[in-house]
Amino acid sequence: MILPAEKELRAALARFADARIEHDVRPTGRTSRRLEDATYTLCVITGATGTEQALHMADSLLQGYRSSREDGTREDGVREEGIREEDIQEDETLAA
Repeated sequence: MILPAEKELRAALARFADARIEHDVRPTGRTSRRLEDATYTLCVITGATGTEQALHMADSLLQGYRSSREDGTREDGVREEGIREEDIQEDETLAA
C-alpha cells in the first residue's frame, strides 16, 4: 500500500468529519452523497474496506507520523541530519 502524505490524510479526515456532521444535522440527498464520497476517499487513501477500519487506519498512520517527527525522521524517511531510515536499518543489519 502506498502511504498517504500526512497533509492529504488530515484533509480527507476533515472532509469526512464535515460531511458526517452536516449529514447528521440535516440529512438530504446531497449530504448523503457528500458523506458517501468522503467515506470512499478515506477508505481508498487508507486501504480500508469500511468506515471504522478506515478511521482506525488513519489513527494508526497519524500516530506513525507523530512518532517519526519525534525521532527526527521526516515523512519521506530522511532523518533531519540527511540520513535515510533505510540506510540505518541496513547498517544495523550488517553490524549484527
